[in-house]
Amino acid sequence: MKRSFLALAALSLSVPAYADSADDALESDTIAWDFVEGITTEIGPRMPGTEQEERGRVWAMDWLRTNGFANVVNEPFEMETWVRGQETAEVTAPFAQPMAITALSTTSSTGPEGVEAEVVYFPAYSDLDAAAPGSLAGKIAFVSHDMRRAQDGSHYGFAGPARWMAPSLAASKGAVATVIRSVGTDNHRVPHTGTTTFAEGVAPIPAGALSNPDADNLERMFERADGKPIRMKLVLTPRDLGTTMSGNVTGEIVGRDPSLPPVLLACHLDSWDLGTGAIDDGAGCGIIAAAARHVASQGQPLRTIRVLFAGAEETGLWGSKAYAADHADERMFVGLESDFGAGRIWRLESNFTGSDTPLYRKLAAAVARFGVAPSRNVATGGADLNLVREQKGPLIDLQQDGTQYFDLHHTADDTLDKVDPADLRQNVAVWTAVVGILANHGVEIVLPTSE
Repeated sequence: MKRSFLALAALSLSVPAYADSADDALESDTIAWDFVEGITTEIGPRMPGTEQEERGRVWAMDWLRTNGFANVVNEPFEMETWVRGQETAEVTAPFAQPMAITALSTTSSTGPEGVEAEVVYFPAYSDLDAAAPGSLAGKIAFVSHDMRRAQDGSHYGFAGPARWMAPSLAASKGAVATVIRSVGTDNHRVPHTGTTTFAEGVAPIPAGALSNPDADNLERMFERADGKPIRMKLVLTPRDLGTTMSGNVTGEIVGRDPSLPPVLLACHLDSWDLGTGAIDDGAGCGIIAAAARHVASQGQPLRTIRVLFAGAEETGLWGSKAYAADHADERMFVGLESDFGAGRIWRLESNFTGSDTPLYRKLAAAVARFGVAPSRNVATGGADLNLVREQKGPLIDLQQDGTQYFDLHHTADDTLDKVDPADLRQNVAVWTAVVGILANHGVEIVLPTSE
């Protein structure tokens, strides 16, 4: 009789010595909180490519050294930098009133005088896609493509195209500007920013995201306008600063055998400029650094544990790409990333669950007591793990509860008070248990055989 996958994962296994450190983290960790409280208080927003992000790197390097990390370095890279300016939106007819908006990065400026035009309503991205070429000439496209809550955040993939591609698509059909419903799940009058991309040959246009209540209101206006055109005026004055410098910050807990490939723990240090980057991704950097320290507290691990505080993730994975290029010849043992807020971890995924079942079972058994379930989903790794993906190496995803994450994502509400200390400690405990096993695992991880 075959045992269930859950039963196999929960088989009684010997508890390693560093399990005590994971339990301690659940009860009393202050390292992660110290990081996220410190960087949000002393630095605040860390927009990629700006002086504020640079201050964040200096702060993080000092913090890592103070907390016992060795080989703390900044690895600089160049990037193209965009910053926002003035941001206003108002319906001018037939129901005149202001609306809450924020610009999407890489978009262009309306100029200080703004742009006013008729608005064309598209309930979904697919409706915009179906619009005839040239049909938006001189008009503002409004795409209202809403997002729903999900524990795994999976609805982001459905809602995301409204931000990622709609401004480019609207521009290709003649639009002078685009407004979208914010890609988020809250009902606060707080818009969500983010990056959009313009296709080759398509000149950027002004584009912004309306708060969800304002998008609802604009929809209602279309319902009762009786065919009268709805007009909107936008003033969005972002600027391209050209090429500036960013950087990746790394630090290490040096292992007993530095010749072995290291365990790579990633997060991103930058944040959007609207909030203070507590959830996205100050908490993630605090979690991975705290886990590394807790493992080290039980004695020097076999393998080096390297933390990667990637730069400039939000506006195009600049740091992840630079790190992959700079370290292409350095193999990583396994990669993990924390970049989904500070909600409790509820599921363990890997890309070697079936090919290295003994190791996966050991990991699953170590985190079961923290409420983490096994899964057959194949881990794909976080955004800053390009290096490990390009090496086709081992990956682990410690999936956090994202039910509330997109209420805060890329908004002014991303602040320290949204981090639950108990949930943060649970994250550190799970990461400590997993990293402790991986950093003391002496043999290579068996990956599935390529077809």
